Amino acid sequence: MKARERLIVALDVESVAKARALVAALGETVSFFKIGMELAYAPGGFDFALQLKASGKRVFLDLKLHDIGATVERAARQIARLGVDFLTIHAFPQTMAAARQGASDGAAEGALKLLAVTVMTSYDDADLAEAGYACGVADLVARRALQAKAARVDGLILSPLELAAIRPIVGPDMLLVTPGVRPAGADSGDQKRVMTPGEAIAASADYIVVGRPIARAADPAAAAEAIAREIADA
Repeated sequence: MKARERLIVALDVESVAKARALVAALGETVSFFKIGMELAYAPGGFDFALQLKASGKRVFLDLKLHDIGATVERAARQIARLGVDFLTIHAFPQTMAAARQGASDGAAEGALKLLAVTVMTSYDDADLAEAGYACGVADLVARRALQAKAARVDGLILSPLELAAIRPIVGPDMLLVTPGVRPAGADSGDQKRVMTPGEAIAASADYIVVGRPIARAADPAAAAEAIAREIADA
């Protein structure tokens, strides 16, 4: 892949109009966009995702599916029929197995890539302890990575801090996609486990997801171009 193809820009805005304006401002600098729950559930959100895809862009639906198996299977089947590229699910064994079945039924084999969310990048060990987990982030991510590989999930969502430890566990073929990426000097916001774009790529990320540092920049295209150059250097 070219360096800029590894950059996914998160369209974390509240309306299709704002998303459309950001895509226009980025022009040909970015070819891959993430649509999360805020935009997907806005009026026209899913239609906008299909319009992006029809325009030649790649689309990542970040919906984090998690429900009883039958519901997840049917939802994944419907989403696969949309023709988007990536879909997130939570990394629970039943959820992953159900999504794998649904995605395989709903589209050509391999067309929709399923990404299992291991541990949210806004969580740390203290957050897991408060939620009742007996292990820390590193151990939980490793366990869920092994379960995702067994379920034949295509990739993982994980923080850049876990990349170096997880790549040997899952091998070279599983996609590792990381949010929690901030250019040097940028505000980390609500992210607790972060790296710079170059550091994440060097640690074996296949794709990095960047939102606010691009979306809120005075010149979004210039900000994206700078990140693409850092990816290329890494």
